[in-house]
Amino acid sequence: MSVFKDSEELIKYLGALYDEAKCDPEIAPKIKQSGLSIQYRYDDPDGIVSILADRQPSQEGAFFDVVWGEVPGLKPDVVMSMKADIAHQFWHGTINLMAALTRRQIVAKGPIPKIIKLLPAVTPMYEMYPRLLQAMGRPELVVHKR
Repeated sequence: MSVFKDSEELIKYLGALYDEAKCDPEIAPKIKQSGLSIQYRYDDPDGIVSILADRQPSQEGAFFDVVWGEVPGLKPDVVMSMKADIAHQFWHGTINLMAALTRRQIVAKGPIPKIIKLLPAVTPMYEMYPRLLQAMGRPELVVHKR
């Protein structure tokens, strides 16, 4: 059984993570500095989210936009495809990106070195995500590291 029961749940929990990250003073400027548009394509359940660090954000206080669903005309610099459960584990810091790419748990299209360069910027999200799940009343979704 999947971690998220449907696309709405996927968007609710991962959306909360991305929404907090886009305004976080430690994380967001580093992602913005990359100047990349990154699209995550999830399945089981399905969801598409784009991180648009290549343009001016529409929300005051945000460093970049987060858009769920297809973005007309967008040709993302990077596309990362994976099962939603893999994303859930990744944002807990329990999946190594290089190993997941090698095993094809995550399929990346675009400049892989630029993606890897962003890893230090997103590392604080590994603590942010479980905290958000707890705060949103879903402690059973928190992955406890061994």
